[in-house]
Amino acid sequence: MLEAIFSVEGLAALTALTAMEILLGIDNIVFISVLVSRLPPEQVPRARKLGLAMALAMRLALLFALTSMLKLTAPAISPLGYALSWRDIILFVGGAFLVAKGAHEMHLELERGDAPSAEQRKPGSFVSAMMQVAVIDLVFSVDSMITAIGMAREVSIMAAAVILSMVVMYFAAGPVSAFLHRHPTAKMLALAFLVMIGVSLLAESLHSPIDRRVLYGAMAFAVLVEVMNLRASARRRRALLRRRQRRSGEGATLLTTPPAPPSDNARS
Repeated sequence: MLEAIFSVEGLAALTALTAMEILLGIDNIVFISVLVSRLPPEQVPRARKLGLAMALAMRLALLFALTSMLKLTAPAISPLGYALSWRDIILFVGGAFLVAKGAHEMHLELERGDAPSAEQRKPGSFVSAMMQVAVIDLVFSVDSMITAIGMAREVSIMAAAVILSMVVMYFAAGPVSAFLHRHPTAKMLALAFLVMIGVSLLAESLHSPIDRRVLYGAMAFAVLVEVMNLRASARRRRALLRRRQRRSGEGATLLTTPPAPPSDNARS
């Protein structure tokens, strides 16, 4: 087992597969971060950790059921001339769920305004959030594991890559959640990503896959634009703060300056 991992070929496969798992896991981090943001603040860390633990457990369980995973790609039903496997069905359901959930969250963000309604202020249910995380974990796990099976042949390498990627996701989930909470425009962008990912899963389930390079390229470009927008907003806020401090300083100077003594003409 260890010999397979620490060989030159094994390390190369482990590095490539871990990078791929991290890339595929970004979707999961964003979804969990958005979903747990509606929970009470004291429940958010526990929900995030539990969601990632569920994702790890599900991926390892699927990984050690390789025979069943390979059977998922065999045609199961043929509606309207499409030969769909169980993998296609899972991806279709997951894609539809992501599109619906992303659109619903975007609607809530747009309708929130400055005075959220009682329904929008109501914290989400922990059990409901975990059930939704479990559903999307299954979808992402199936996609991730089939990718892993195609990239590596040793189960030990695939298991090590999954564990390493989940460790990275564990440490990245907190900062991602905090960043999305601080920046509403970034959260809206993340929701748009979820909708786009859902559309790509729907297309893949119908055997018309969207090139992942195009998808991730578009996401990277959107992130770059958002980073520039955030930097420009931060500069504007700093400039406004400096102007306010300057004005307050000038006002304080005027208040503390003693009045000038009366002139000789005024005395006479």
